[in-house]
Amino acid sequence: MKRAPAHCFTITTPCFGASLLEVTSLLLRVEGSAVFVFVSVMHLSKKCSVFKVVLSALLIVALLQLIYLSFLSKFHGKQQRYRYSELFGGSAGKKNAHQEKNTRKERLRYSLSSGGIFDNSGQYRVYKNLIKSDFTTNLIPGSEPHSNTLALGTHTTINNLHHLESLLERWQNPLSVAIFAHGEDVRFATALVYALSFFCPQIQALVDFHLVCLSGEMASFPEQDREHFAGLEDCASVFSRLETHRDTHKNYAISGNISYPNNLLRNVARGGAEASYILVIDIDMMPSADLHQQFLALVTRRQPAGDEVFVLPAFEIRHARKIPATKTELVQLYQVGEVRPFYEELCPRCQAPTNYSQWVNSHVRGTDTLEVSYTLAWVDPWEPFYVGPHTVPLYDENFKQYGFNRISQACELHVAGYKFSVLSSAFVVHRGFKIQGEFHARKDEENKRNRVLFRSFKEGLKTKYPSSARRC
Repeated sequence: MKRAPAHCFTITTPCFGASLLEVTSLLLRVEGSAVFVFVSVMHLSKKCSVFKVVLSALLIVALLQLIYLSFLSKFHGKQQRYRYSELFGGSAGKKNAHQEKNTRKERLRYSLSSGGIFDNSGQYRVYKNLIKSDFTTNLIPGSEPHSNTLALGTHTTINNLHHLESLLERWQNPLSVAIFAHGEDVRFATALVYALSFFCPQIQALVDFHLVCLSGEMASFPEQDREHFAGLEDCASVFSRLETHRDTHKNYAISGNISYPNNLLRNVARGGAEASYILVIDIDMMPSADLHQQFLALVTRRQPAGDEVFVLPAFEIRHARKIPATKTELVQLYQVGEVRPFYEELCPRCQAPTNYSQWVNSHVRGTDTLEVSYTLAWVDPWEPFYVGPHTVPLYDENFKQYGFNRISQACELHVAGYKFSVLSSAFVVHRGFKIQGEFHARKDEENKRNRVLFRSFKEGLKTKYPSSARRC
């Protein structure tokens, strides 16, 4: 076998009057190629200054460091090639070891091959179940949702997807995520959600990803997108990559003046959740701890009416504060002003019907027992967050960008005859206070346009529910 060419370096100490006594050879192997380092070590005469001795030693150390860094670089490159081959299937000899990963890869390839489907407006392309969780994959096709299941649905752009890590850590149950991407972010989103499903066991187990883009755009299999996978070695490294992409744009300020289809995304997330009950929140919100098991215990003890939704009072917290897990922790922060009602500064009327004072002061019989604290009739302009049966009316997808997207759905629930039961100790918290001036430039313009749309929407409800005496 032909030996790789050797690279020789000779360093001679700069002391005058020295005589050469010995040559020491270091042999390092880096991926099969030999690097020979010859260091000439000279006996130093008495005339050689201490400074020159130190300088010689520093030169030798510097060379060794360069060799070490070269070794690490080549080793890292080899490791990355191995990781990349893992992502997209290894050699035939490793077929069995990679069978599960290859199955995941083929499911993604199949999802993309469909080309997605267009939404009702024809403006957006939807890849439902782009990546399925193990939970969804193992369900029996065509089976009805079990009577005691609850899923969480959320929506986001790629720049806020980093919130998924803490949201799943808190929720720890089935989660359906609808992602909107545009332009180059379509490739980036496809690559990163595949990496998340590959490297993160809990995401593999519980999270379904759906992708929405413009109808003129298409997602492709990320096999050639090596730049998106460079440096990814584990789950933490994928979330670190997402962190570098965070807050690329302000809310709803997507490059190219593209409309963020929030209600379409909510419906996609809802439709992708195989559960009898669903909670839909924004990805930068957090539910109270143990909500899943507490709610299922509630509906087991108390059979809900078919026209009932369960309201979770919504709060917002200062950015620096840790998200409270229990009502006791939340009330303590509420009393000192670190937590306040959601949208208190921007639209206090939008959440006031929740009756925060009554909820905060209501007695909780036991820390593990969730109950209905009180029941309310909907009033304009209340837009509560709630757990509802999977049969509740969908969000109206004509609403995009800012304004009236959630209130329109709450209004329809009211006209359709639903009642709003407020849960005793469950809640949701938004990360950070919502304040004036932090929104994108076109917020007021969008709100004005959607207000006109909302008037038309309310008129349409009279035709949709002709026997209902309720109005918004």
